[in-house]
Amino acid sequence: MANFYSAPIVAEGFFVEVDAVDKQLVIKRLAACGVVAVIRAQKEEQLEGIVGALVEGGVIGIEVTMTTPNAIAGIAKLAEMFGERAVIGVGTVLDEGTAVKAMQAGAEFVVSPVLVKEVVEVTKQMGKVSVPGAFTPGEVLAAWRAGADVVKVFPATTLGPGYLKDLLAPMPFLKLTPTGGVDVKTAGAWIKAGAVMVGAGSSLVSKEMMAAGDWKGITAVARAFVEAVREAR
Repeated sequence: MANFYSAPIVAEGFFVEVDAVDKQLVIKRLAACGVVAVIRAQKEEQLEGIVGALVEGGVIGIEVTMTTPNAIAGIAKLAEMFGERAVIGVGTVLDEGTAVKAMQAGAEFVVSPVLVKEVVEVTKQMGKVSVPGAFTPGEVLAAWRAGADVVKVFPATTLGPGYLKDLLAPMPFLKLTPTGGVDVKTAGAWIKAGAVMVGAGSSLVSKEMMAAGDWKGITAVARAFVEAVREAR
């Protein structure tokens, strides 16, 4: 059972008090699935269909990026509709105020493309999962030492799964998730290299599928991703 507690914080000059869910349970759910969908929707109205299709395909990790129009309102709606079946998070977060608003709306994890220490700090204060981005070994370690629960290796496009193996050899305590350039063909290799989960954007939810409302197509791709992760394990 999730462990709830009251976590008062101060962010951007205002007082906030929220119920914080046991983030270890959130991490376990994300890791068990192994796939986080990075959604850059063209409009808020697409989110319900996209997430419904992903969940049907077995992908329960949902990252709504702040580049999505009305992202905070969309996160609130998704948390209400899919909170029991999925883990809703927010991505592309670059400041603590945005992080607070997203978590108040229902985001259980906060993802950034780089390390912003203030975002990590406020996320941890509110009892949510912090996933800052890093690229070099030094950046990865700095993000971990800053309090990351999982470090997002980004952009992973040019790195390859061997990079994770190289990082984990001297630093096996790290929890890493690659994002950028991960597709259904490479997802298994990243998991075998030591990733706790992979982040997939357009290779999982393409612009064309979103625009066409091809929910069945998204479900099919989601199932293929989940199967690739399962086979790799």
